[in-house]
Amino acid sequence: MTLAGFHANDSSFTARRITAIRAKLARGETVYLAGLGLPGTHNSGVALVEVTQAHGPHLIVNNEEERFSGDKHTTQYPRAALDAMRATLRAMGRDIGDVDAWLTSWDYPDLIGTLVRSVVEEFPHSVRLLLTKNAVSFDARRLEQMTRTPKLLARQFGLPERVPLLMMPHHDNHAWFSVAASPFPDDEPVAIAVLDGTGDLGSISTYLARRGAMTRLFCNDSVFDSLGAFYSVIASTQGGWTWLSCEGRYMGAAAWGDGDRATNRYYATLKNVLHLGDDGAVHLNRAMANWYCDPFEQPYKQPLIALLGAPLQPSQLWNPDAVLRVEDIAHRPDTRDRLDKAAATQMVFEDALIHVIDALLRRTGANRLVLAGGVALNAVANMRLLEHFNTDWFRRAQNRNATLHLWVPPVPGDAGVTIGAAWLFAQLVGAPRGAAMTHAFYCGTPPPLDGIAAALQADDIASQFVGEIATETGREAVADLMAFMVAKGGIIALFQGAAETGPRALGHRSILANPCDPATRNRLNARVKYREAIRPLAPMMTLDAAQRLFVLDDGASDDDYNAYNYMVLTARARPEARDVIPAVIHADGTGRIQIVRAESDPLTHAYLVALGRHIGVEVSVNTSFNVGGPIAQTPMQAIDTLRRAADLDVVLLVADDGTVTAAWHGGARDSGRFIGWLTDWQASQP
Repeated sequence: MTLAGFHANDSSFTARRITAIRAKLARGETVYLAGLGLPGTHNSGVALVEVTQAHGPHLIVNNEEERFSGDKHTTQYPRAALDAMRATLRAMGRDIGDVDAWLTSWDYPDLIGTLVRSVVEEFPHSVRLLLTKNAVSFDARRLEQMTRTPKLLARQFGLPERVPLLMMPHHDNHAWFSVAASPFPDDEPVAIAVLDGTGDLGSISTYLARRGAMTRLFCNDSVFDSLGAFYSVIASTQGGWTWLSCEGRYMGAAAWGDGDRATNRYYATLKNVLHLGDDGAVHLNRAMANWYCDPFEQPYKQPLIALLGAPLQPSQLWNPDAVLRVEDIAHRPDTRDRLDKAAATQMVFEDALIHVIDALLRRTGANRLVLAGGVALNAVANMRLLEHFNTDWFRRAQNRNATLHLWVPPVPGDAGVTIGAAWLFAQLVGAPRGAAMTHAFYCGTPPPLDGIAAALQADDIASQFVGEIATETGREAVADLMAFMVAKGGIIALFQGAAETGPRALGHRSILANPCDPATRNRLNARVKYREAIRPLAPMMTLDAAQRLFVLDDGASDDDYNAYNYMVLTARARPEARDVIPAVIHADGTGRIQIVRAESDPLTHAYLVALGRHIGVEVSVNTSFNVGGPIAQTPMQAIDTLRRAADLDVVLLVADDGTVTAAWHGGARDSGRFIGWLTDWQASQP
C-alpha cells in the first residue's frame, strides 16, 4: 500500500506531514483537509474541512458521489464529488494545491487483514465468501481502482505526481467526529459507541472522550458478530429488499407487528441468534446463522429456517410478489406473520444494543452517549435507549441521580466518515475540537440562477418567478405562499441552498405536504414517491409544536433539543397528535421528528410558522425530494424528479441570490392547480 501511495497514520511519512501542518497552524495559517471515501466501499465521496488553530475544524462541504452520479450508495471513484469540491475551492480563491492532506476513511491494510483473518478463522465454511464480488456495500471489483486512487487524483486535477493518501481508522473516524460535533462539552466524560456492518478491525467499538482526548476501550475484532449484519441479513431476506435499502423499511414494518416480547411468537427463539456475553460482548450463534459463510444465498441454518422460513434469494429481491407490503394484510395470510417477524427482529436488535451500551456506561461511569455507525440510523432503537437508561437505571448502576443524554450526528453512517477522517486528523495535528454541529446543509453548494434557468429549458415544464428570500419581507411572502398551497392540499417540493449531507432531507431538498390530512400519506406514497405504505412520513416542526405534540425526552435536551434536529431519533406522540396530524404518526404512535430552527434554515422555519396561521399547527410532512434514487442534488435532477412524480404540484427552486422560481408540469400534464393557487394567494395579499 505504501508503494501505491497510501500511508499509515503512524508512518514516518505521516509523522512528517503532521509536523509540517502543526507548524503551519502555529503560524496562524489556515489548513485544508480532504477526507475521501474511495472506490470499493459504499457511499464514496469527499469532505473538505478548513482548520485553524483558533477555531479548530470547520466543514465546508461533504460531497456524496451518489448525489451527483445518481447511483445510490455508489462504490464508484468519486469523480463528480471531487470536481464539485474543486469548484468550491476556486470560489473561495483556492485550488486543489491548497489541500494540505488527503485522508482516507478506512485503514486499508487493517481492513484487508481483518477480512483475510475472518476467512481463515471460519475455514473451511467461509470459502464461499471468497466468491462474493459485489455485496452492495462492498464491491471487490473496484478494489483495484481503489489502489490507483493516488494516480487517479493526479490525473483528474493535472498534478505532476500522484497524491499521497494518509489512512485513518474507520471506527476512530466515526467516533471522533461524532463526539467533537456533539453539543456535549468537555467538562464531563462522554461514552461513544460505533456499531455498523464492519470497520477496519471489527463491527463494534467503544470509546471514552474526556478533556479533548479520546481513548478506545474495546473492539470486538469480528466482522461477523455484527449488529449491522444481523439486521441487514434478516431485513433483506425477510422483507425483500437489498442491503442498505432494507433496514429503514424493516424498521418501519416492525411498528405494524406484535411489539410485545411476551406475546410475539418469534421473539423468544429469534433472540438466540445473538448471544449476549460478558462486558457487553455480542456473538453470532453459528448454529442458527450462516451469514458468516454465505450472507446472500444461504444465510440461515436449519433452526433459523424452521423459525422464519426459507430466506428470500437475491433473484427475488424487489420482486413485487416477494416484497413485504402492509397493504396485503387483508388478502395475503402470511403478511401478519411477516410483520411480527419484523417486530421480533427489531426487539432482538434493541436488546443487543442495550446490552452493549449497558456495559459501556457501567465501565465509564458516563451518562452522556454519542452513537455512530450505520446502526445509529435505527431511530426507534435510539429512542429505546433513552427510555431504558432512565433515573432508575442510574440509581442502580451508578448510584447517582442521572439519566442518559444521547446525541446522534445527522450523518452517522459511511457518508459521514469522510468528515470523520478530516476531523480526526485535525485532532492529531493539535487543533481544538471545533464548534458543535447545528445543521447538515453541506452537500454541494447553492444552485446559481443560470443553472436553474438552464434546467427549465424544456417543453414539458412550465415555470414562473414567484419571489425572493434575500430580504425578510420577501422570505415571509414566499413562506406564506408555500403554506397557502399546502393548506389547499398541495404537495410541493423545496429546493434551496446546499443539499443535506446524510440520508435525511431536512428542508433543503424536501417534499412538503399537509400533516392534518389523513389522505396525505397514501397520495404521497402512491402518486409522488411510489413507495411502500409500510414506510412512515416524518414530521418537521418548530420547537413549540414539537413540545406540544410529542414527548421530548430530557435526555435529548442538550443545546435546546439539538438531538431532534436531524430525524435520527423518534419521539412518542401525545394523545391529541393522532387526531391533529394523522399523516405523520406511525402505527406505533411515534414520529421520527425534525425540529427546524430559524437561525439555520430561515425559509423552512418561516414556512412552518405560516402553516400555523393556515392549518393551525406549525408542522409539515417532510420527505426526501427523490423518486426511487438519491436525493436531487442539481437543478437538472430536481426537474427530472418533478417529471417522474405525477402528483407533485410544484417545485420551488431558490437560486444562490435568493431568487425563487416555481416549476410545474407543463403542457397536457398541467393540472392548473398551481396557477389557481398562486392567483388566489395573490388576491388575498394586502
